[in-house]
Parts: sequence; structure tokens; C-alpha cells
Amino acid sequence: MKIAVVTGASSGLGREFVLQLGRGEKQLDAIWVIARRRERLEALRPLCPIPLRVLPLDLTDPSAVDTLEAELKTAAPEVEILVNAAGFGRMGNWQAVARRDSAAMIRLNCQAAVEVTQICLPYMGPGSRILEICSTAAFQPLPYLNVYASTKAFLYRYSLALGWELRSRRITVTAVCPYWIRDTEFIPTAKQSNGQVVRHFPLASTVRRVTARALCDSRRGKAVSTPGPVSTVHRAAGKCLPASALMAFWEDLRRI
Repeated sequence: MKIAVVTGASSGLGREFVLQLGRGEKQLDAIWVIARRRERLEALRPLCPIPLRVLPLDLTDPSAVDTLEAELKTAAPEVEILVNAAGFGRMGNWQAVARRDSAAMIRLNCQAAVEVTQICLPYMGPGSRILEICSTAAFQPLPYLNVYASTKAFLYRYSLALGWELRSRRITVTAVCPYWIRDTEFIPTAKQSNGQVVRHFPLASTVRRVTARALCDSRRGKAVSTPGPVSTVHRAAGKCLPASALMAFWEDLRRI
């Protein structure tokens, strides 16, 4: 049985990956969808032409990964595609973001992504693909998004190193690094809770565009997907400019 595994599948990029995989990856026998909200996962069934296996798991709970590992051992599928889209962020200075939120970001964005990847890898073979959903925030330190940006920098570096290790197995790892995405839950939540840390989100993309570009880059074997001109320029700037200059620019940009 050939499957895809998608975390964070109940909304945003994760949901869109399920829909686009369902339309474009005809070799799949099923897509395993993982998120906390069962009802949202169930709502995907009539929209996806490929059968779904619904796994309502909260990946901030360490036992959730154990449950997924047990399901994989029982089914012994061929994991053709893994999309680690589960993640969240909080905006604000170090006082505004609660300690528990910071810990949960690290747990979900870093630890859970690594654990899910590691338990899926034994079921992946030549031609399999991994997409780790990072962010353009991975390319520089971001004050007022300090923990979130750091978790994405971790996942970005992990993806690059893992991809190098897996070359001999012909498994592709793509770090997907989008800029703001307007039609996810991230921006509305940020607007309500960030205390005007960021006033506007110019040139934001959409889940449809980001997902389509990410899947295309993954099929082409690219190590990094920068879906849009802003993220492409940001990646180049992160390589050429000192962190202090990038943070100063961010300080001006966020006040616009």
C-alpha cells in the first residue's frame, strides 16, 4: 500500500497539500491525515479523490508520535510522501509570549517534525519525498518572532542535512520556505494577539500557490523551495547580509 502522510492536515497548508496530493498523485492508495481536530479531517473526505485515513493526534503530546509509530508498524505501508505541515507561531516580545507557548512551538515545530520524519523513514524507499514546511523566517533572526523563527531555522538546517544523508537512498528532502500566507489561521491570530508587532502583511501569498510550487520543487528534487519572489530574495539576503542589518530592516518593515 502506497501512502502519503500529512501532518497539520486540518487547515492551512496541510489541508491544501491533502487536496493537491489527492488530485495529482494518482499512485497513492491512501493519504494519512494527522491533526487535532477530527471533524475538520473528516470534512476532507468528500473533497479528496484518494481515500483518507484520519488520525486525530495532537503532536504536542509525546504519546501521539508513539501512536503513529504503532499504526505504521501495523500497516507496514510504503510512505511515498511525507509532508510535515504541523506548526504554529506566536508574535510578541519575550514577555508577551507565554512560556508554555514557547515550549509548545519548540515541541511541535522542531521535535515533533523530527520524530515523525524518523518514524516514517524506515517505510520510505527510492523516489520517496519529504517536505518539511519551514518559513522564510528561517533565513534570519526575527525579533518579536524570536522563538518561532528559531524553530524554523532549526527545521531548515535539519532538512538540508537530512537530505544530504539520504542522497544514497534517493529520498528527496525539500525545505519549503514561504513568506506570509494570507489564507491561513496564522495571520488572523497574529493580528489579534501581537499588539501591533506587525501592522500589515504586504505581498502575502496563498496556500494554493505555495503548495503547488512546493510540490513542483519536490518533484524536481530541490533541497529548498522558496515559493515566491519575496522568499527568494530573502534567502539570498540571508546569505549576503549580516544578521544585524537584516534585523534593522525587519524593524522598519514591521512598522509600516
